Amino acid sequence: MSQDFELRRVVTTVDKDGKAVVLFDGENPHKEVRPLRGNVSRALWSTASAPAKMQGEIDRAAGVKMTSPANGGTVFRIIDYPPTKPEQEKIDVNARMHELKEEPPIKGLPPRHPFMHRTRSVDYAIVLSGEIDMLLDDSEVHLKAGDVLIQQGTNHAWVNRGTEICRIAFVLVDAVAPE
Repeated sequence: MSQDFELRRVVTTVDKDGKAVVLFDGENPHKEVRPLRGNVSRALWSTASAPAKMQGEIDRAAGVKMTSPANGGTVFRIIDYPPTKPEQEKIDVNARMHELKEEPPIKGLPPRHPFMHRTRSVDYAIVLSGEIDMLLDDSEVHLKAGDVLIQQGTNHAWVNRGTEICRIAFVLVDAVAPE
């Protein structure tokens, strides 16, 4: 799979007459390449609250700037993780957190990898292609295409030790941080 591969995004809505219509159908315009890691993150949709607003002609992915969802909201994105390079293992953890627009992990063990981070969310993840290792505070889990992960506010890092890009679909739901 090439990082040049783009995603078609189809979004439907209900128009002013109550008719179901297609709002967007085309290449997803919300693509961010994160230079420290080389990740390609594509925000597909977000909501600002629950229950979510479903009407209107607003592209709700256009406002996604942080990794975590808005307070009371959600974010849906697909991320491509290229194979991890040896020099990336030496990146300062604070530089990575700045890139993600998040704070470094504040609970649990000290970060054991430069890609360690924590979101204040329940994350539903589906590995679409490739393989990847998810590092936790003192353990790790190997995931492959078809695997599903539910993550509840844990410190973690994504490390691709393979030779192919790993593509993961994520839905993040705002949550109360664990005590």
